[in-house]
Amino acid sequence: MKRVLALSIGLLLVGIEGLSLFARTSVSEAVTTSKNALAAEQEIACAMQDNNGPDIASLLSDDWAVIATSGRIAEGPSIFPDGIKSGFLARKAFEISEPRVRIYGNVAVITTKGKTSQTLNRKLFDVTERHTDVLFWKDGWKSILTQETKIEDPSK
Repeated sequence: MKRVLALSIGLLLVGIEGLSLFARTSVSEAVTTSKNALAAEQEIACAMQDNNGPDIASLLSDDWAVIATSGRIAEGPSIFPDGIKSGFLARKAFEISEPRVRIYGNVAVITTKGKTSQTLNRKLFDVTERHTDVLFWKDGWKSILTQETKIEDPSK
């Protein structure tokens, strides 16, 4: 009986120490990783390729903004979904590669190379860009800012 009691007390102390360690670990340390930030970035890319307006909007913050290759700024998570719904924008392909992910607490900065084939205002074009997305963690990753930079064709 004494052994069972001692074992129970020992397990209780180990459990308390484990909870104490968990309590000292911030939420951002427990859930924000390069791996899950990149997975969120890939979700955005898939939603873009699939022209899935509701999924795109759900992955962007309410105050999301994009700085286009032209330098223009568009704001709001409905920019792409509204463009898709109206027929102004249709992606044929949206592929990302060469990811660079940095985590700063509950913020992730992700830079990728993107190849896009799309129609914009009924004109088909292909473009290669560098995208830098800033994601913020609050019960999941949401993009708060996207910067697009066109990569010029080196053969020209």
